Amino acid sequence: MGVPGQSQIGDAEVADLVAAAQAAADAARTETLLPFRSRDLQTADKTGDGAGFDPVTAADRAAERAIRVVLSERRPRDAILGEEYGRQNGDSGLTWVIDPIDGTRAYLAGAPTWGVLISVADRYGPLYGIIDQPHTGERFEGGFGRASLTGPRGIVPLATRPPRPLSEAILFTTFPEVGTEAEGAAFRRVSGAARLTRYGLDCYAYALVALCTADLVIEAGLQPHDIHAPIAVVEAAGGIVTDWQGGPAVEGGQVIAAANPQIHAEAMARLIAHD
Repeated sequence: MGVPGQSQIGDAEVADLVAAAQAAADAARTETLLPFRSRDLQTADKTGDGAGFDPVTAADRAAERAIRVVLSERRPRDAILGEEYGRQNGDSGLTWVIDPIDGTRAYLAGAPTWGVLISVADRYGPLYGIIDQPHTGERFEGGFGRASLTGPRGIVPLATRPPRPLSEAILFTTFPEVGTEAEGAAFRRVSGAARLTRYGLDCYAYALVALCTADLVIEAGLQPHDIHAPIAVVEAAGGIVTDWQGGPAVEGGQVIAAANPQIHAEAMARLIAHD
């Protein structure tokens, strides 16, 4: 280990944590794939007021329950923070942060880009994370000296892109409006200078930064369960993830993930610029 500001964890426990994360991801794959693209998918709107649409499916809840069963059996002293069922306290100093389906709107639409996010953190932030794409059969992992994609083409090392100008960059965000009007304007300052902007991939966009096919992801309004696993994967691959002020992004909110410090700095300069 030896990463400044992180807990020192022995090799045996690292192996146990990785095995628990992989088993939890396997369990979530089963629960999410079974109802995917079915005609009778059970859906509810968490907003409950008709003012927006924040969907949750029976698969979201089943997947989180399955993840919690695995973690409770393998890591009973660890805390758990999940999107659907909240916090379960622990006394080990470690917390599992999980999003059973990141991209529920994509899931509802039958698009394959939704994913399962599983990570383990100490009090400083994520130590290890998985971005699992069940339908495509791709699993991205990062942390504890690991940075790899396991998928249909075997195991591929992850490494982010080397520096290049923002004018040559590929930029992702999930929603075209990004967040508030001011946040949207800040995003457009970056987007207007990038070569290509794409929308709607949710957690898969962060995986593509780690895979060296994209340069930036910029989002707002995130929760911790949205970003912990992406932080672990992107940073293990050599990238950088911060908030829009350059600070830690572990609490969510405004987030920028970049392939390298140079493109991060160029994008940040436009994000914080004033008209």
